[in-house]
Amino acid sequence: MSHLDNIPSTPGKHKPDKAFRFHSAASSSLSKLTLYSTLFLSVLLIFLLLLSSPSSPPSPRRHLSTGTHHTPLSLSHKLIHKSARPRSTTGHTVLVTGAAGFVGTHVSLALKRRGDGVLGLDNFNHYYDPTLKRARQKILEKAGVFIVEGDINDKVLLQQLFDAVLFTHVMHLAAQAGVRYAMQNPGSYIHSNIAGFVNLLEVSKSANPQPAIIWASSSSVYGLNSKVPFSEKDRTDQPASLYAATKKAGEEIAHTYNHIYGLSITGLRFFTVYGPWGRPDMAYFFFTRDIMKGKTITVYESPDKGSVARDFTYIDDIVKGCLGALDTAKKSTGSGGKKRGPAQLRIFNLGNTSPLPVSKLVSILEKILKVKAKKKVVPLPRNGDVEFTHANITLAMRELGYKPTTDLEAGLKKFVKWYLTWQRIAGLGPSELSDDCTVAITLFNIENYRIYLKA
Repeated sequence: MSHLDNIPSTPGKHKPDKAFRFHSAASSSLSKLTLYSTLFLSVLLIFLLLLSSPSSPPSPRRHLSTGTHHTPLSLSHKLIHKSARPRSTTGHTVLVTGAAGFVGTHVSLALKRRGDGVLGLDNFNHYYDPTLKRARQKILEKAGVFIVEGDINDKVLLQQLFDAVLFTHVMHLAAQAGVRYAMQNPGSYIHSNIAGFVNLLEVSKSANPQPAIIWASSSSVYGLNSKVPFSEKDRTDQPASLYAATKKAGEEIAHTYNHIYGLSITGLRFFTVYGPWGRPDMAYFFFTRDIMKGKTITVYESPDKGSVARDFTYIDDIVKGCLGALDTAKKSTGSGGKKRGPAQLRIFNLGNTSPLPVSKLVSILEKILKVKAKKKVVPLPRNGDVEFTHANITLAMRELGYKPTTDLEAGLKKFVKWYLTWQRIAGLGPSELSDDCTVAITLFNIENYRIYLKA
């Protein structure tokens, strides 16, 4: 404490004797020592309290979550760059959100097989059995597509991905799907379909260069519209469900970011997509399951006693529409969050243009499965469902070269063939799926993607 003893006394006109000066310096030193000791003990106490409290979760900056375990960022970067690297200098580099989802898996495979670089992002939520998502993940891994496990609401993670890779395009397919589930868990739709979309756009608009955005809207935005077929010019201000309302909100948000920041944005309104690797919450999927088990299925009818109708669209046709939208998307005009000029803003219907009653869907499944369905016909409830959907695809045909080719019976035959195969291995956990099983499923389904190879 010698440095305290050497501090001079306060100068003044009166000079006290040496004893007084020594006593004053000692008192000052003692006071300061007491003060510093108190501060030190306070800091030590706070540190001990923090040390004894429950540990907080690790910062998302330290690791990228990559499946069932956390992989160090340095290792993730190697996997990310390998997955995102296109086969040629003319290929695209695409971030696919919701990559382990139904449409996301098919689109990712198609992009990868034709030579584009593809990086997936998915949170593997439990809206439906994640075993199906993990099996899709294995197929993507076999094809060379790496999926980062994370949420689109994690802005730090998104920023890390954009810092690691210069994406030319974002194929945004992550969303909380399902019309009826919105009545049980409305918050999940706001979280994913609005907050998550805004988060992705925020990171995208600040990128340099900005990527072009292609994203999944929905035919649900047409809501209570009674004019058929549904055209992109029709009103969409009467949503029948919260899901539809969040997708409509997404379209307005897309317009805002296009207008202010120069992001090139293309929205795709999907019409009742079905096919292999589909979602278990869709009617064609659980009808097939329940008919095979001998369970009664519920078929809705409209107020006039007619059958509810849907514009069923096969997954391969949807994939072609997604790729067409990506290939015709113009570059964003902004840079680092600043708009440099007008940017492209588009919206397209992707449907089959041949709506069929749900009763027809059931009769086709009965024919394929060779089982008579046990049916219970009930009035359409007020749960967000609409009586019919019917897509006008004139604009998509002209601008994207979109032309659906698969009718419902042909598509359902492919789905049932896949479903029967899937059921034979569905009892295995994702870690138990052998390479042979995974390869067999991949070979079974991959032939669908030869049409996407570049000439």
